[in-house]
Amino acid sequence: MEKFAQIFELQAGFAEMIIRGTTMYWVLYALLRISGRRDMGSLGMADMLVLVLVADAAGNAMSGDSYSMGDGIIVVATIVGWSYLLDRVGYYVPPLRRLLEPQRVCLIRSGKVLVHGLRKEHITRSELMEQLRLKGVANLAEVERAYLEATGEFSVVRVQERSKAGASTLEGDDACG
Repeated sequence: MEKFAQIFELQAGFAEMIIRGTTMYWVLYALLRISGRRDMGSLGMADMLVLVLVADAAGNAMSGDSYSMGDGIIVVATIVGWSYLLDRVGYYVPPLRRLLEPQRVCLIRSGKVLVHGLRKEHITRSELMEQLRLKGVANLAEVERAYLEATGEFSVVRVQERSKAGASTLEGDDACG
């Protein structure tokens, strides 16, 4: 029973683990925000490898030389707590949502490719065309709007879809100018 208690015994201080977890959360948050969301929409093998390596490096940095379960639980709880808090702040304080969450970027308007949107997100024209083909689009004239969404996914609104009755998903569409 004593060995079981040692597993959860803190090797580093409680405050130190919270500070380490908080620091790494914000550093990784900033790096992922800067790196762009295009990569978040689809994870390839290289992306998954980077994710695992970052997680391992961040884990070591957060826990320092500590290997106790108690220390690990504190770090994980700190990270989950920050994630929960940011979700709630973004929901209840809409003006901060723009800072906390990336906004969608319009890439095509009325069949015309918006080059400034592609440049902003570092997307090549061929990558855009690939995404359109994956959505079943054969001709740019079929596209009323195309976006890179906050999640990193591409979305396409076809011309004929726009004419259907109902609430528009394009409301407040300042992303397309």
